[in-house]
Amino acid sequence: MATQLVRGMGSFFKNCACARQNRCAHPYAVRYRDAGGRQREETGYATQQAALDRLTKVYEEKRTAPRAQADLKREIGKQRFGHYASTWLTRQRHYVPGSVRSVTQVLNGQILPVLESRRMNTFTATVVDDFIMSMEERSVGLAAQQNAFDTLKKILLDARRRGGITSDPFDGVIPPEYIPRKITIPTLDEIHALKAAGTDGLRIVIDLMSGCGLRNGEAYAANLERMVADDVYRITEQIEGRTRERVPLKHRRAGEFRETPMPWTVRESLLRYEKEHGTDANGYLLRTQRSPYWAHTTLEYQWGAAKKRAGITRRLTTYSLRHFFASNCLAMGIPITDVAEWMGHRNINMTFKIYRHLMPASIGRAAKLLNEGL
Repeated sequence: MATQLVRGMGSFFKNCACARQNRCAHPYAVRYRDAGGRQREETGYATQQAALDRLTKVYEEKRTAPRAQADLKREIGKQRFGHYASTWLTRQRHYVPGSVRSVTQVLNGQILPVLESRRMNTFTATVVDDFIMSMEERSVGLAAQQNAFDTLKKILLDARRRGGITSDPFDGVIPPEYIPRKITIPTLDEIHALKAAGTDGLRIVIDLMSGCGLRNGEAYAANLERMVADDVYRITEQIEGRTRERVPLKHRRAGEFRETPMPWTVRESLLRYEKEHGTDANGYLLRTQRSPYWAHTTLEYQWGAAKKRAGITRRLTTYSLRHFFASNCLAMGIPITDVAEWMGHRNINMTFKIYRHLMPASIGRAAKLLNEGL
């Protein structure tokens, strides 16, 4: 039997059928209405006082919350997902144009066709589970499933932070797990052959990607001012591969940067290029006859031509150069946490998934080191 308290405070009760509920060991449950007016029920309170304390806390939060804030939470909760997702994306001012395109593609391709009309305050773990199941039924690839799940999670957790969703819609949800395909790592001989067959500009890109772990857009922004020490290169920006515009780094806001070790061969390569070709007024090295910056089309053409001249037929992409950097680091015993930071990975779990098998006999090596310590 529920015990009713002050109007608007809610009630506490036990769900058991015991004759003397005030003496049985079953937990108490509470029932109340949240700031958005929705009825909530929670259980697991060992004593009557613990249940009462929870109801008192919720009641005080509702009483002290500014009316405008409560109205905003209700307004967010009533919005349709499609509208909220659109406004959320416009607020991600740290997203570079490429990230905006990727998120828009995921929304339009996977999420909106299923969830566009759903109200924000109706999202629960069951709804998220059903969405994952719908992707499985449509035979959506695991990589696309994970991208869609990650995007949905960002949007829903943003709505929860702003009060539009009161409970965690991901509680107990098992996300789709994408296991990357086996990577292709170029040999050192292949890298040397590509550099010998490529242009001076392509050699700069190859050196920065294979020697320092830069992404291709970051290599387009090669600049002598980023050599902050003889053995350290600071990555502060990238060139957007389609628009040829300077934009912030992936997963970082404007002004943020990361630093990576710079081998002596890379340093000499940058200095040699500057000596032979010079830089623009701001110290940038790579440019074309028509543009001050490289683009994806520039790299694709030069990479394909160099592969052909070098006689390389196996499937190697420019991203394979980043794989070479990671494998080289791990082969030298450098911790994978450092590798993830230098490569700019947002989540070290992805680094583990891709490169953990390259860590040389980590368990056996650890056993030998521990034995030496003993």
